[in-house]
Amino acid sequence: MITIPKSTLHLRRLGIDTYKESVIYMREDCHICLAEGFEVQARVKVSLGERSIIATLNMIKSDFLVHGKASLSEYAWQLLAANEGDEITVSHAKSIPSLSHVRAKIYGNVLSDDNFCEIIKDITLGRYSDIHISSFLTACAGGRLNPQEIINLTQAMVKAGDRLSWPSDIVVDKHCVGGLPGNRTTPIIVSIVAAFGLVMPKTSSRAITSPAGTADTMEVLAPVELDVFTLQNVVEKEKGCIAWGGSVSLSPADDMMIRVETALDLDSEGQLVASVLSKKIAAGSTHVLIDIPIGPTAKVRSQKMADLLKDYLESVGKSLGIVVKIIFSDGTQPVGRGVGPALEARDIISVLKVAPDAPQDLRERSLVLAGHIIEFSPNVKEGDGLNIATQILDSSQAWEKFQRICTAQGGMREIPKAPFTHVYKAQQKGTIVQIDNRQLSLVAKFAGAPSAKAAGIDLSIFLGKVVEKGDDLFTVHANSSGELAYTLDYLHDNTDIIIIQEE
Repeated sequence: MITIPKSTLHLRRLGIDTYKESVIYMREDCHICLAEGFEVQARVKVSLGERSIIATLNMIKSDFLVHGKASLSEYAWQLLAANEGDEITVSHAKSIPSLSHVRAKIYGNVLSDDNFCEIIKDITLGRYSDIHISSFLTACAGGRLNPQEIINLTQAMVKAGDRLSWPSDIVVDKHCVGGLPGNRTTPIIVSIVAAFGLVMPKTSSRAITSPAGTADTMEVLAPVELDVFTLQNVVEKEKGCIAWGGSVSLSPADDMMIRVETALDLDSEGQLVASVLSKKIAAGSTHVLIDIPIGPTAKVRSQKMADLLKDYLESVGKSLGIVVKIIFSDGTQPVGRGVGPALEARDIISVLKVAPDAPQDLRERSLVLAGHIIEFSPNVKEGDGLNIATQILDSSQAWEKFQRICTAQGGMREIPKAPFTHVYKAQQKGTIVQIDNRQLSLVAKFAGAPSAKAAGIDLSIFLGKVVEKGDDLFTVHANSSGELAYTLDYLHDNTDIIIIQEE
């Protein structure tokens, strides 16, 4: 009698983090692989009870998995709500019709609203592999999206997730295009604007390529993983919040595409516009301020690109029924002193407390942005916002509001300190004439940020400062001696991060 092996496998958890990519791990000689003819990188359907996902197959040739066992990436475990030992079935995945739209875009065709909706829905449901997503992103890059397509893509990204609504006629938000280490204005701005009385439900990102995202820094001070019910309660009570956007399903395809864009080192203006505005619209915003820093090592490096983004953001916002205001800012150097979650949190608190040693550039930038947002109020004249914001900050109203927001989100926390530090000193006398934002961010990441909250760098200089040989330029903070040594090796080989011009 012939025994036919079961077409099922039992799960073993290996704890492999692939971020937002669904992967299944199976033995090369697994009976299902042999029977179905699966090959490495095949897209397969994995089913557990009523749930199913599409995952990329990775083969294991050793006895790391025994016969009859399979494993999943942590993201796939989450999607299937799986538990150790659960029984799954694995079969061939059906073809994905929306890929025909991606191929059409590759050949230069214009996509409709329905086309984008089908693509974004499949990305959100995990049906696209990273190769599929990268093909879509590449097909849309380099000015290949016309204005109507950008509108359609933005709408599709909003439709694919949840959408918040608020009883207020004016709901404000802000976004910085990025590229500046330490530019952590959001918690200060939310505190000022909420103290003024405008509704500002701020959902922010964690770091992808930077040493800290706003959510990483805010998490040093208070919980940020708020569900929709908690987020709404915090905003109802305090007018504002600073939460991690990943804990609420707002434009969920965006994070998946950003991850692949990062690997490709691809910055598409159309995708950027859709990414920013889809999240703001999904959060229920009616008025959005967008800060575009311009500098040689910022994300936007030229006035020409800044002007193009401004036109797209304003026109797409208008088409989708929200007010978008753009301001250009200095992107030539970091903002504040700290780069890394805990060090940035320290700067935020010092500004909110109006401490004498608070970084003035972070204070001034926060006040300017908060002033523009306050002017969204019909009761505030243009030009009066900065004075109002300054009065709110200097009177401690913003600090009091921030503490209440932290309490509403789960309680305020102590800022941790790193056990290992090293001061990096000037090798010559002269004037600071250039600071490489990108390399400075790398230094903070090598030190352990953002996963190690206390890691990063603490700046002692700014553009135009005159230093003597041996003066402090910045201090590296690390949680381990190994991470500190690794960072110092990088600094030894890269001496052009800060350029000092001799007198």
